Amino acid sequence: MNLSFFIAKRLAFNKKQSFSGFIVKLSITATALSVAAMILTSAFVNGFQETIAKKVFSFWGHIRVQYYETNKALISEETPIHKSSEVEKIIASNTKVKKVQSFATKSCVIEKNKNIEGILFKGVDENYDSTTLQSFIQQGSWLSFKDSLYSKEIIISSVVANELNIKLNDTIHIFFISPEEETSVYRPVRVKGIYKTGIEEYDKLFAIGDIRLIRRLSNWQDDEIGGYEVVLKDYKDMDAVNNQLDLPVLWNSKTIKQIYPNIFEWLNVQDLNKIVLFMIMSIVAVINLITCLLILVLERLRMIGILKAIGAEDKTIRKIFLYHASIIALIGISIGFVVGIGLSLLQQYFGFITLDESNYYVAVAPIKIIWLHAIGICIAIAVICFAALAIPSLLVKKIKPVKAIQFR
Repeated sequence: MNLSFFIAKRLAFNKKQSFSGFIVKLSITATALSVAAMILTSAFVNGFQETIAKKVFSFWGHIRVQYYETNKALISEETPIHKSSEVEKIIASNTKVKKVQSFATKSCVIEKNKNIEGILFKGVDENYDSTTLQSFIQQGSWLSFKDSLYSKEIIISSVVANELNIKLNDTIHIFFISPEEETSVYRPVRVKGIYKTGIEEYDKLFAIGDIRLIRRLSNWQDDEIGGYEVVLKDYKDMDAVNNQLDLPVLWNSKTIKQIYPNIFEWLNVQDLNKIVLFMIMSIVAVINLITCLLILVLERLRMIGILKAIGAEDKTIRKIFLYHASIIALIGISIGFVVGIGLSLLQQYFGFITLDESNYYVAVAPIKIIWLHAIGICIAIAVICFAALAIPSLLVKKIKPVKAIQFR
């Protein structure tokens, strides 16, 4: 049997109260809190990034392909361009692409009871996959495209509905303005649905309707669109696929990260916050364990002196305290893992932590537990703590047997 481990185990699980007992409990608690905080932080950041990215991608896909223009505002209506089977074939030939669908946006004004609001009208056709967007509809349902001319229905955001006091199934007027001709045309449409994504940039700006209404009121041809939305099988391939698209002249592609950089920059800041917290919590755990180890060594000076007197090597005695401190660390890490995962699951199923949706884009703090991350945190803390404990354990070498045995 390993002598050092045997003695360390007896010391660690000795039920007799000692001076170091409180310090050991404090070290276990500090380590557990550090690990739990890191696991919770990782789960929250993963949840934020996935939930908010999903909202953005659900509304616009992962890549937008449209008419090439320089010095054009990223968030604005597109220049119309004819559908291209060549472009569709190039996009669809990439194995990482899930689907391609056409769209168009047009600046307009909606009016109800002489109250007006400027928006961007997003036009889609009957083949548009509305599965992901329907999850944001709070009232009503998706558009119906039964009318042969164009659908006389519209979906607006809850923000716009509240500002103009619009209710579900109300009839409103939508005005399309032509700056070149200095004219405007309007049509009455019925509010078929009211949506809310929680992302203010979307909710204040966009309404959804039939692309044929844009064509009709803007004098577009029947095959003209604003561009294509490209939805990928995995959003992580966004940049790679965008770089691989070899589009013909007049066509250009941009990732949604390029169009809405502020949202993704905000998400990247969460990664930085996570790293800072990890560093702080690691330092707290290491300092507590080092302090605990020093106290354990000082409390056992006589034992060290006796062991040295009977011929025990410094290496053997150092291992005793390293094992002892490691057992304390592992107990703290195990408790922290259980607490961190437990709190994450409680939040995931009950959502007791709520947020200001206008600032954080979500009403309830989202959680995504990645087990590999949680286990990795525990392993990393264990390795860091063990490496840090090797330095104070060198104090054993400086202890003289005679003075240690006489120590009171």
